[in-house]
Amino acid sequence: MTKTTTAPGPVLGTRALNRATLERQLLLRRTPMSAQAAVEHLVGLQAQEVKPPYYALAARLDGFKPEELAGLLERREAVRIVSMRSTIHLHTADDSLALRPLVQPARDREINIFRKGLVGVDLDRLATLARGLVEETPRTMKQLREALGAEWPDADPQALAIAARCKLPLVQITPRGVWGKSAQVRLTTVEHWLGRPVEPPASPDATVLRYLAAFGPASVKDLQTWCGLTRMRPVFERLRPELVTFRDDHGVELFDLPDAPRPDPDTPAPPRFLPEFDNLLLSHADRTRVIPPANRGRTWQVNTVYCPFLVDGFLAGVWRIIDDALVIEPFDDLTKAQRAEVLEEGAYLLGVMHPESSYDIRFGTVLP
Repeated sequence: MTKTTTAPGPVLGTRALNRATLERQLLLRRTPMSAQAAVEHLVGLQAQEVKPPYYALAARLDGFKPEELAGLLERREAVRIVSMRSTIHLHTADDSLALRPLVQPARDREINIFRKGLVGVDLDRLATLARGLVEETPRTMKQLREALGAEWPDADPQALAIAARCKLPLVQITPRGVWGKSAQVRLTTVEHWLGRPVEPPASPDATVLRYLAAFGPASVKDLQTWCGLTRMRPVFERLRPELVTFRDDHGVELFDLPDAPRPDPDTPAPPRFLPEFDNLLLSHADRTRVIPPANRGRTWQVNTVYCPFLVDGFLAGVWRIIDDALVIEPFDDLTKAQRAEVLEEGAYLLGVMHPESSYDIRFGTVLP
């Protein structure tokens, strides 16, 4: 449970927070927003794997087609880069140039985890050497490990490559990440790929406001969980005159934009199929606004992560496409009406993402 603090403002219960967050996340209704505008509004899409960003937008945008997002990557108007929480995100080109410098302190902390494998390594020299390598020709992580290992044979090769990834804003170049295409990960710097210099870091103040617009209302710890930065309390205090404040059920202070939507808690929330690691489920310290306590940790087993689906706005089960079927596995019994809505949403998903294929849709065994 989140530690209770004394906070002013009215209380926003779990359902109120749920509906506000779903509204900001474009999940209460599909919007005709373009893919580029949505990626910008959402401050990036979690993109550890190739397919999740496409499924994320299929759940949110009216009229979305995978080719639209693929085109942004191919035209270099969007890139896949390590940013928030040290994970790969798909950002607009402009955001990749400004947000990556903002979270650099978190990337520097990450290097400390691998210090034992970097004894005797000059990190500034490593960054210079790695930059030359990947800008000469895009490299795989294996090629980067081998090249850096030749320079520092006593160091841990994996630590060398991770240090390079932390020190430099490396992007995964296309066709990696393009819908319908297959390619191994090859890396170069974002500056080299876009032909533009890295910009000054995004303003912490502006970034907090963007976070609240996409994920609010939220606490300081929520913001820190989302971006991986620490000591962000002063930024919120600086912005306090421009914001409104609430409390959650535990008394934790929540900040929000004055004019941001906060729908009625009873606003209908349609079922939605989300990809694994969707930012909706990862961007708050207290995730009970989307994940009921009884379902915490149920979207993964051992090393397998499953795609979640929502019913009434909350995590209700997982789904996967196996061979010729969309298999839906609810955590609890669904009502007849809920099952019908889930099936309808599943059919919609398949029609958007796999229009040329034929799939059955069935309910599978409820996960333990």
